[in-house]
Amino acid sequence: METPSPALLIVGTVAFDAIETPFGKTDKIVGGAATYAALSASYFASPTGIISVVGDDFPQSFLETFRKHGILLDGLEVRQGEKSFFWSGRYRADMNTRDTLDTQLNVLASFKPVVPVTWRHCPFLLLGNLMPSIQSAVLDQMASRPRLVVMDTMNFWMETALDDLKRVLRRVDVLTINDEEARQLSGQYSLVAAARAILKMGPAFLVIKKGENGALLFHGDQVFFAPALPLEEVFDPTGAGDTFAGGFLGYLASTGDISFDNMKRAVLYGSAMASFCVEMFGTERLVFLSKDEIESRLRQFIHLTQFDIQLAE
Repeated sequence: METPSPALLIVGTVAFDAIETPFGKTDKIVGGAATYAALSASYFASPTGIISVVGDDFPQSFLETFRKHGILLDGLEVRQGEKSFFWSGRYRADMNTRDTLDTQLNVLASFKPVVPVTWRHCPFLLLGNLMPSIQSAVLDQMASRPRLVVMDTMNFWMETALDDLKRVLRRVDVLTINDEEARQLSGQYSLVAAARAILKMGPAFLVIKKGENGALLFHGDQVFFAPALPLEEVFDPTGAGDTFAGGFLGYLASTGDISFDNMKRAVLYGSAMASFCVEMFGTERLVFLSKDEIESRLRQFIHLTQFDIQLAE
């Protein structure tokens, strides 16, 4: 039976996390950038395909969770006799900073992604936070250039693989990073100046995530700001950025509209999904969302961003 082609393709980690926050701690739970992004995207774009690698210790029950969400796993390599990627971290009181306690690359150390043949014309591609050379290898395998390529990265690659990172940046349409990373990549403190410098590196659009302070979207001289939803409790920010990216691209893939105006809507969709993610540990909140919950949360964001004002004459 021929593998169906996904509406959206996500490349990234499927892994285990152990998390400690001021609200509690977990033992080993399922995490990884591709996990969060795919679950988030699956509420809008179906089917969604994952390209990643796990060991034989990864639970079959969660593979079934993926399938129930319409997530295709033909690109998920399961290596027998090996262990999945593992990360452990502790968040400080402000929930914006964290300390890594343990990182075990395991299967990720030799990961060479393979894009299934029938997926190589996929129109929407999310390159999760991986080594830039791996991101390039995925782009090299695409039989036709996707309509939209979204890329995530982090400060570690800016420090250790900057040349490779800049080469990938020339091949993508949208870069999503946080404010600290934007300043590091650009060498500019002002986020407006940072955005201008980064857009010259290749991407046509830039999303700067500011956590509890919202997100900024840049395109040429155009800027859009979306606030974060004020939440009474934030239990676990792990995966919120990946959840944002999945919701952002999932919405764009579902509409087929990649204009700046529609990207503004996509930022709200991504922000809404990220606001769910932080309400419970790990993927727990994302797995059982309802359409009504998502629509209600989106209405809250719309109320935050719309108001009337009459200027004095």
